[in-house]
Amino acid sequence: MTPPVSRGRHNRKKKRTVRRRLPMRYLLPSVLLVALLAMLMLRGYVHSEILADHRVQAPAPTDQVPDSVLEGGPVIDARTAGGNARTLRIPDRKIVLTFDDGPDPVWTPRVLDELRKNHAHGVFFVTGTMASRHPELVRRMVDEGHEIGLHTFNHPDLSFQSTSRIDWELSQNQLVLAGAAGIRTSLFRPPYSSFSDAMDDKSWPVTRYIGSRGYLTVVNNTDSEDWKRPGVPAIIERATPKDGRGAIVLMHDSGGDRSQTVAALGEFLPRMQRQGYEFTNLTSALGAPSAHTPVTGFALWKGKAFIGAVEISEHVTGVLVVGLAAIGVLVMVRFGLMLLLSFLHARKVRRKDFSWGGQFTRPVSVLVPAYNERECIEATVRSLVASDHPIEVVVIDDGSTDGTADLVEAMWIPNVRVVRQRNAGKPAALNNGIANARHDIVVMMDGDTVFEPSTVRELVQPFADPRVGAVAGNAKVGNRDSLIGAWQHIEYVMGFNLDRRMYDLLGCMPTIPGAVGAFRRDALDRIGGMSEDTLAEDTDVTMALHRDGWRVVYAENARAWTEAPESVQQLWSQRYRWSYGTMQAIWKHRRAVVERGPSGRFGRVGLPFVSLFMVVAPLLAPLIDVFLLYGLVFGPTGKTVAAWFGVLLVQAVCAAYAFRLDRERMTHLISLPLQQILYRQLMYVVLLQSWITALTGGRLRWQKLRRTGVVEAPGGTTNRRKETERRPVA
Repeated sequence: MTPPVSRGRHNRKKKRTVRRRLPMRYLLPSVLLVALLAMLMLRGYVHSEILADHRVQAPAPTDQVPDSVLEGGPVIDARTAGGNARTLRIPDRKIVLTFDDGPDPVWTPRVLDELRKNHAHGVFFVTGTMASRHPELVRRMVDEGHEIGLHTFNHPDLSFQSTSRIDWELSQNQLVLAGAAGIRTSLFRPPYSSFSDAMDDKSWPVTRYIGSRGYLTVVNNTDSEDWKRPGVPAIIERATPKDGRGAIVLMHDSGGDRSQTVAALGEFLPRMQRQGYEFTNLTSALGAPSAHTPVTGFALWKGKAFIGAVEISEHVTGVLVVGLAAIGVLVMVRFGLMLLLSFLHARKVRRKDFSWGGQFTRPVSVLVPAYNERECIEATVRSLVASDHPIEVVVIDDGSTDGTADLVEAMWIPNVRVVRQRNAGKPAALNNGIANARHDIVVMMDGDTVFEPSTVRELVQPFADPRVGAVAGNAKVGNRDSLIGAWQHIEYVMGFNLDRRMYDLLGCMPTIPGAVGAFRRDALDRIGGMSEDTLAEDTDVTMALHRDGWRVVYAENARAWTEAPESVQQLWSQRYRWSYGTMQAIWKHRRAVVERGPSGRFGRVGLPFVSLFMVVAPLLAPLIDVFLLYGLVFGPTGKTVAAWFGVLLVQAVCAAYAFRLDRERMTHLISLPLQQILYRQLMYVVLLQSWITALTGGRLRWQKLRRTGVVEAPGGTTNRRKETERRPVA
């Protein structure tokens, strides 16, 4: 039947251009994803995981280096317009302690403590990566009277870099100082530098260029070699100037274990002060103006914004790491429980002597709520009348406009009745069906589902136990020949053969599937029937039955074949409704957590399980893929890939076991890796949208999926539509 045409939308005379907005369900997740990627990129940048260059230049000739530089002091001033450089030496009895590669959160504070204790000052050549992550230490250096110098942002050998990269390294380093301490500096020390006589034809052009940008290049003439960790006495000996001369001493406050450096300072400072040495800043030793100039205005706020962004990225990635650890634990605990409990459940119900209390042979009522199910309803009804258990079929037509009810009535099948009602939704249709049912056990199914001849019989056997109030059957995807159908097939097989077995043994089955479930009518009457409070009426009623003290169990052989969504849009709509409805049901039954008796047992076991494994875990699961991408780009690639494949292997083992329990062919598991990457992202966005809807107080209406009528039970005679008539997977 052709759907009615909207006049306002298709009337050409009144046609107008409508500006389409990007739906919020796409916009907000996209914004969050971009923000997350930006935070990860920034973290990678400030941790030298991107734009880092660890090459070190081999020694080169010195033909182009002036002799005055090679034989001069450790301070090189190439700021003159003509490019002529001069060098400066430190006066006698003065020592300028310089510390490279920091600030480090462990060792820099201890170095500063030693300097303060001995009333000494020094120069800290900081990298942008470290200073941006620990701005409080830069502020402390300035507050305690020390000088700051640049050591680039990412610590590359500048002789390999272009002038634009050099400018970038300097500007980013200055940006961090502006944000951390509100200053800029004129001091610079090249990474991997040594004495002035080590200047060569590769490093000299860099020094000249640095000078043209307004910087003093500071090398050293006394290397403590503390980076080798030779021991405290050796560090002190190498740091001691000869014959009372002035010196620029190279030390490190970062880059590894600096305990020997700190210990050496504790002895070196008072010893040299007793010998008449003064530990001072570079500009003080040279009698020059301070190297620091205040930063104000836009440059200051730009620096503060950068520091703030780095701090946020550190916190975000820290939270992500915790989240990844949490999801890792949840995944492993869940898979471990599923494997163990599903094995125990299968062994229990498959024993030859297992019985629910005798054969259940009483007739039952099968309720089929239908709204515009003309494509499917005939196959559904014919599958029911082929049942090997005595049944009556009640088709509740919920105001269909495609002739669904007329089609069923025209079939003229005994024990098949049609109940018509105005469109009121699925819960109302089910309640109407319950009111019209003749038997005390009611089976519920969807109008797009077909049963096997044994389905009803297998489904109602647990009612031989008077404690059982509801039974969940085994829903199977019939249209699994497309990629999106195969993904749902994997999900269904794992969900019904692992999750539901686990929940059965734990006594907290969260949902009786709408496609195949059975209820004791007395149990439904006690809880008020099918509720319209949530969009997941099947989850809502199942939780209510638990709270009322009824057992809810799983019947593995009660198979029903359902038509799963065939496009991303349809799948989105269905899962959005399911996930939002599940959240509604959890919230509705939240008081069970503090109640006593059966309700309390479900509240303290079932609700946490449902919340963790059906809401929280799927929401966090994409972190595995985010960190896979991060690890592939920034490293360590090998460990990242190994960890991801380890998780995939665990999932594959669980999936294979579920397929084995359900006697399914393993061929569809070929698409499991792709399912884990793409399908998981879709479920994440759906859950995120559901969270947003729940938090903003939004409402959803019940959504009807377009059906194709291609599903039939194995061995059925229902005509399939030709493959060429199938709608493509979106």
